[in-house]
Amino acid sequence: MSPRFARLLRDSRAALFTMLGTLAVIWAVQVANWLDDYRLSYEYGMNSGRLTELPDMLTMPLLHFGWDHIEANSWPLFAFGFLAAYRGMKRFLLATVLIVVASGLTVWFFEQPGVVTAGASGVVYGYFGYVVLRGVFDRNLVDTVIGVVVAAVYSYLLLGVLPSAQGVSWLGHLGGLIGGLVGAWLLRDRGDRARGAAATSGSRAAAPPTGPGSALLKELDDLGI
Repeated sequence: MSPRFARLLRDSRAALFTMLGTLAVIWAVQVANWLDDYRLSYEYGMNSGRLTELPDMLTMPLLHFGWDHIEANSWPLFAFGFLAAYRGMKRFLLATVLIVVASGLTVWFFEQPGVVTAGASGVVYGYFGYVVLRGVFDRNLVDTVIGVVVAAVYSYLLLGVLPSAQGVSWLGHLGGLIGGLVGAWLLRDRGDRARGAAATSGSRAAAPPTGPGSALLKELDDLGI
């Protein structure tokens, strides 16, 4: 087994357990919230305009307003979260922080006063945007293909960033999506560019392979094939 494939396997395992653990926490909170008549959602969800509400952007993704609400968020949260994390946990955690903050601040700035927002859907939209563009910014063939497939299959999610559905936090969706797209750019892999610059700086450096199949060969090599 090549070192690159071993690292990919290790990161994928960490991504799997991280997302399973995240879902376990969210569902445990949901049970407690349900037993308390959803008072946790109203107390620790995001309410716009007041500075004292800003810390609630961290608890907002953990809280929901019903079983249908959490069920609708759980599968895409797991799937997009895993795809966002399987190539490295450090970038995934940084992207998650950026998405949570972007979604929370968008709600805090622009939502009407007195409206409480809760749910993981802003994070779902953030992971969606991150997964769609990460491969393009990283110049990674496998991730680019994954992004194209995700964009094609789940393009209907973009309707959720429009102010059309009653009772849906389109602002949280929009903020999360923007956070994911920006995160894909800010956290892009600069390793290949740095290595390429270092290679061209030496007079005896070997030229990297070129041609239409070179990117595919590189990705297969990354996967240990």
